[in-house]
Amino acid sequence: MAEAYDGPGRRAGMAPFVSRSVEIALLDSVLERLGVGGPAVVDVTGEAGIGKSRLLAELCARARRRGLTVLRGWAAEYEQHSPFRPFADAFADLDARALRALPVLAELPPVLRGDIEGPGGPGAGAGAGDRFGLYQATAAVLGRIGGAGLVVVLDDLHWADPASLELLGHLVRHPVPAPLLLVVSRRDRQAPATLATALADGVDTGAVLRLALGPLGERDCVEELADDLPQPQAAELYAASEGNPLYFLALLQAHRGARLPRTPFSTPPAPASYGGPDGLPAGLEALLLTELSPLSPMERLTVEASAVLGDHATPAMIGALTDSDVTDVIPALDQVMRRDLVRPGQGGRRLALRHPLIRTLVHESITPWRREELHRRAAAELARAGASVVERAHHLEQSLTRWDLQAATVLTEAAEQTTATAPATSAHWLEVVLRLLPDTSEHLARRRRLMLLRARALGVSGGLKESRDLLHQVIDMPGTDADADAVRTSAVVHCSLVERHLGGFAECEAMLRRELARSPGRPRSQTIDLRLELGFCGLMSAVRFPDMRSEVAEALTMARSLGDEIREMRALSLAAMGEAYDGDVAAARRFAEPAARLADALTDNDLAALCESLCVLGWAEAFLESYADAARHADRGLDIARRTGQLYLLPQILVCKAYIDLTACRITPALELVEEAAAIARALGSGELLAFALAFRAQILLQARPQGDPGPLDCAEEAVAAAGTNDSWWASLAWCMLAYAALSAGDPHRVPDLLLRAGGGSGLRRLQPSVRPTYLELLVTAAVATGDVEKAERWAERAHKEAEQLGLPAQRGAALRSLAQVAAHRGDTAAAARMFAEAAADSAGAGAVLREAQSLLLGAPLMKAAGDGSRAAVMWRRGSRLASAGGAQLLADLAERVRPAVLGGPSRMSEPVGGLTALTAREREVAGLVAEGLTNQTIATRLYLSPRTVESHVARVYRKTGVSSRAALASLVARSGAASRAPDGT
Repeated sequence: MAEAYDGPGRRAGMAPFVSRSVEIALLDSVLERLGVGGPAVVDVTGEAGIGKSRLLAELCARARRRGLTVLRGWAAEYEQHSPFRPFADAFADLDARALRALPVLAELPPVLRGDIEGPGGPGAGAGAGDRFGLYQATAAVLGRIGGAGLVVVLDDLHWADPASLELLGHLVRHPVPAPLLLVVSRRDRQAPATLATALADGVDTGAVLRLALGPLGERDCVEELADDLPQPQAAELYAASEGNPLYFLALLQAHRGARLPRTPFSTPPAPASYGGPDGLPAGLEALLLTELSPLSPMERLTVEASAVLGDHATPAMIGALTDSDVTDVIPALDQVMRRDLVRPGQGGRRLALRHPLIRTLVHESITPWRREELHRRAAAELARAGASVVERAHHLEQSLTRWDLQAATVLTEAAEQTTATAPATSAHWLEVVLRLLPDTSEHLARRRRLMLLRARALGVSGGLKESRDLLHQVIDMPGTDADADAVRTSAVVHCSLVERHLGGFAECEAMLRRELARSPGRPRSQTIDLRLELGFCGLMSAVRFPDMRSEVAEALTMARSLGDEIREMRALSLAAMGEAYDGDVAAARRFAEPAARLADALTDNDLAALCESLCVLGWAEAFLESYADAARHADRGLDIARRTGQLYLLPQILVCKAYIDLTACRITPALELVEEAAAIARALGSGELLAFALAFRAQILLQARPQGDPGPLDCAEEAVAAAGTNDSWWASLAWCMLAYAALSAGDPHRVPDLLLRAGGGSGLRRLQPSVRPTYLELLVTAAVATGDVEKAERWAERAHKEAEQLGLPAQRGAALRSLAQVAAHRGDTAAAARMFAEAAADSAGAGAVLREAQSLLLGAPLMKAAGDGSRAAVMWRRGSRLASAGGAQLLADLAERVRPAVLGGPSRMSEPVGGLTALTAREREVAGLVAEGLTNQTIATRLYLSPRTVESHVARVYRKTGVSSRAALASLVARSGAASRAPDGT
């Protein structure tokens, strides 16, 4: 068969490149724009055999002619549980020339360069303990690519492992600012939903260009590939193939090889039926299998061994699998390579079957017992060669049909090594072991431990419900010995954690209380763990912590009696958070201070089991407005959680850090942190965590975007949807952020309903007491906006009363702003100005820079109206500077709106100051095309963007330039162009 349309055809070019002129023009354009605003990813889709790989081979050749470094990797059907396989395949064969051109690629995490264990032990390298840290490390390295640029081509991604798909999704959502192009190919109908969704989202944002390949035209096939046949015969072959080039070439080769009549068909071939393997025409399988019939026994063995070995296929390995000398293997390889069944692999060091379908057909045609033996031998040979357990696991899995302790040990070790970076693969290998483990009493302890390990892997891979169900099975398993009790308690505690992330707080509490009552004589350390988990359930369910206070106190007493500093620190941190949440500031500090002393005295190894406690302590300190201490403990917890792979904690810690940054008016880093938190929460499959992360993202977006921008409202709506019907702390927070977003969107009437929903009624008892004055301030603002002054007064007085009870400066600032709004509305300008100034001072004293800037900017025009112009100017300048330096666009816009009232002169927001200078390069490009009279759809087509993305660009252009119509924008573009051409710049 000709090579033109084959899958991993690593030396494509034997047949002419046919048609695809439109696609090639688009790809040339993408290469031309590499690193200067073009798409970051090209997504090539189409059915099997349609020519995706041949198109990518042509792209690779064109990219190399431009001086670009090109790397190419493949996903494979029989290695779908090999972590990061397509990336490792691409990066494993970096040669000296590529490294000279792009030396930064040597810094890629070892697992992405095919080094599963890496120097220094299993999983060594950047981000080894945390798959999301690994993704960030990879993006950081790729973001430093320079020179002409890099093209990474990943073929057959419909077979990619989950870890590879997650990494690709990260790179789609966060395109690196470098001359890097990712090109992927996949079959639409076989692509996993996660891959299709990530790429579809990328099309919407403009990061992805999609090329959907359809059938080739009859003229292209007949004239380019079958010009030696009479036209009627060629046309009949084309009709049978329905334009699928792989099928057409197979029919053509069969015809030329006399396996079909050489004379014209008496009747046209039946239309292709796509009912065969991989969605291919059913007749193609028979055509391809006929290529194997002329092979000698040695040649057939060689092809079969190559199909089993995949990327490990070498003459020596083939010899080991077939009990043959290499001197016999090489002539057989020569013959099958002449028949174009096997081809040299990348760099010429490995071998590969011509097309994935060939490999599938050969692999499946081997008798099952023979196939299992070949995989068993492959695993043994890899072990002798020093391959890692992860590399051997695939072959062991394919060879196992009964219990084998040695193989199970290897698979378990491989699962343990990949839990952090590829948990879905880890869970799969553990499932294989558990399926074959005899269900007898002698294996009960092993089964219990393996099920617990698999449940944890499922939990961090996004299978929370599967994890919970498996943990319940562990809990219900028989056994009364100490080991069984320890595993059972661990399963109950972990099940409680999973249940919390699913929002099942009542179920969680019931399970924990049953377990506490089941065995009162259990070791006290286990009892402490169960009581503390009850405390966590109470804390997360928003209003239940007081009911659990005694449990936490008892756990603290027991930990101290045991001299167990680790459990003591857990109890102290939980107590501090519970009291801080409830607003008992003095009690919270009594617990937080010794917790901090213990945490600071413990080593990182000690704290490995305390990451959640560090997170909780960080939150408690943030609510106590001890932001420096909170940041220190959150940073340490984040570092340890990443290194130890405790992914379910990352969103909570990241959001804690984002909250601290937001308070300090560091908007950009806050947004980056919360974006990562949301991505991890999605991957974990926790609606509760996602609601939590999205709620804070909405709050940060409010400050990052101009007033009225739809982004915060959309994000808050998604947060509420993720929270569902739960009334947890995180769910209440989502409703509160939706209220903020509604106000910013110009709907103050909606605010009270949303906050009352969050607070459980007019008493607002479900709103966090330690920050309730801030939420009351929002109610005051909404009431003033709707003219309901009496309600505004009541809410403001309550805010003042609660803030005085708390004694927290930033909360007192919120109460003062509430009172100031009411005073200003009633015309008491001097009192309002004074209270805004006091609020700014209180906020500054707490380190709440964002609220300081807000107070200054709200108070400055009132201070000027009260007659103190110099102080007003000082307030405005400081507030404006803090807002601009921190990236708070909402407050920066407020500063410009109030500027005339404070400093005189027109507001800069009403002028298109600087014309187009405030626009990004892409926005200027869009503005220019709008000025030419092009529609959004036409612009989208020209720039390879989605219409939705163009609409967003146009909206930002309008906002930044101050124009409100396409005609006005065209006029501004014309004036700016004329000014740029004027000799004196005027």
